Amino acid sequence: MTVIPEVAGVLARDDVLRTARSIAEVQQADGGVPWPDGHVDAWNHIECLMAMSVAGLVEPVRRGYEWLVRHQRVDGSWPMKIVDGRAVEHGGESNHAAYIAVGVWHELLVTGDEDFAREMWPVVRSALNFVVDLQTPRGEIVWERTASGRPADYALLTGCSSIHQGLRCGVRLAERLGDPQPEWELAADRLAHVLAAHPEAFADRSRFSMDWYYPVLGGAVRGDAGRARIAAQWDTFVVPGLGIRCVSDQPWVTGAETCELVMALDALGDRERALKLFTDMQHMRHEDGSYWTGWQFVTGKWFPHEQSAYTAASVILAADALSGASPASGVFRDTAAPALRTSPLASCGCHAASHT
Repeated sequence: MTVIPEVAGVLARDDVLRTARSIAEVQQADGGVPWPDGHVDAWNHIECLMAMSVAGLVEPVRRGYEWLVRHQRVDGSWPMKIVDGRAVEHGGESNHAAYIAVGVWHELLVTGDEDFAREMWPVVRSALNFVVDLQTPRGEIVWERTASGRPADYALLTGCSSIHQGLRCGVRLAERLGDPQPEWELAADRLAHVLAAHPEAFADRSRFSMDWYYPVLGGAVRGDAGRARIAAQWDTFVVPGLGIRCVSDQPWVTGAETCELVMALDALGDRERALKLFTDMQHMRHEDGSYWTGWQFVTGKWFPHEQSAYTAASVILAADALSGASPASGVFRDTAAPALRTSPLASCGCHAASHT
């Protein structure tokens, strides 16, 4: 029996169900869950499936996974953008591919349906092998393989943080299904080290709030280091009463980033601030249960002027993390990198670069 999340005094179960239905209403006939402009990418699509699963919307979720099976390519990746069932951007993003492991592991936790997980296992295995093949000798994973087959020449901090979670979920799924993949665990350990100790390994996207909190959300940086990371730029990104900025230099708060920070704070045990931020961002709720993407608080306008399925999905997943309603409510909290027996710096003899 599905127990739909609720957050006392903020969102009732009926509110969460309406939000999940707002995602289902934009799902396309072929099962894809699009951005407001009509394109589908695997990462946001999977996030929307996870949210609908928490709310018990079984049929649209399974149609969404069928979409992923149909559109996965031989190398394990998905096209960056798909419109009306056709690829319009042909490169394969590593973080898009890795997120299938999070989605299938989440679905298994929610439903207990091991037969479904076994059906999806070849998809997950192929996707994570594509991801691991893009890991550099230092440990970061470059952000794409181009349509011509060439690996990108740089990595993204947010993307690699999400990949870290994908690898950890993939390892757990592999063990559950009796097909261990120790190379994925090794890749995750190496990636966690680079995320924690080598900011110079990643392209500079520091104006984006995601580069601030995602190493915590993805599980590579937790504990005291995670709390210090969040404290360092709290005043830069958090707008009291509204949510968090998408980028540091614009007066623009966004719902998805705010809810992801909620889940990062929850993973650190900082539930008081997590609940406060979750409450603050509810001004973005539309009367139909969907959520506006962002609010420009100087002009006083919604920006962009749209409700996005991925924002609605992030709200549901944050509500689940805060309430502990579903068996998958800890899918972000529980994917932390295991503590190393030795200092992570000693493990490679390196010296950590300071964050600037």
